[in-house]
Amino acid sequence: MCSLTRVLVLVLGALLGAPWRALHGAPLAELSGDQDFQLFLHKNLEFTRKIKGDVAALQRVVCDTFQLCKEEELLLVQQDLRITQVALEHCHRPSFQAEACFSQIRNGLHAYHSSLAAVLELLPSHAGLVETLQLDAANLSSNIQQQMEDLGLDTVTFPAEGRGPLPAFSSRFQHQVGGFLILANFQRFLETAYRALRHLARL
Repeated sequence: MCSLTRVLVLVLGALLGAPWRALHGAPLAELSGDQDFQLFLHKNLEFTRKIKGDVAALQRVVCDTFQLCKEEELLLVQQDLRITQVALEHCHRPSFQAEACFSQIRNGLHAYHSSLAAVLELLPSHAGLVETLQLDAANLSSNIQQQMEDLGLDTVTFPAEGRGPLPAFSSRFQHQVGGFLILANFQRFLETAYRALRHLARL
C-alpha cells in the first residue's frame, strides 16, 4: 500500500509539473471533455493537415520551376525583402495561452491569405491550387473565430509587426524568392498551429 501511495504521488507530481499546465483564457479542464470542442479540434486538425499538404505541393512547384529549394541559400535576398514569419509565440509551450493562441492562428491565417496573392501572380498555371489554399485559409480562420465565440473566448488583437502590404518586387527573381519565402513561412506557421491544436485534443 505504501508503494502504491508513492507511485500515486509521483504520477500526480508529474502531472502537476507538466509545462502545459498553465493554459489561460478558457476553462480547459471542462472543455477537454466537451464533445463539440473535441469534434472541432479533430476536424480542424485534419483540415490543417490538408492545408499543409497543399502548401508542400506548391513548394515543390516553386522548387521544380525556379530551382528555389533551400531557404538558407536566400538569406541575403530575404533580408532585403523583409518578408517575416507571422508570430505564434502564444502557441508554444512556455507561454501557451488558449485565447491568445487561437487569436494568433486566426490573425496569421488572414495575413497568409493576403500574402498568397503574390504566389498566385507567380504561378498562374497553378491558380486553382493557390485559390483553394486561400479559401481553405479563410475557412479555417472562420472556424476558429466561430469556436472562440461559442466558447466565450475574447478575441486578442496583436500589433501588425510588419504584416503590412507585400514589398514591391523590383525583379522577377525577387518575386520568385518572395513566393518561396511566403510558402516556407506559411508551412512553419501551420506546423506550429497543428501542434497547438493537437495538444488541446490530447488534454
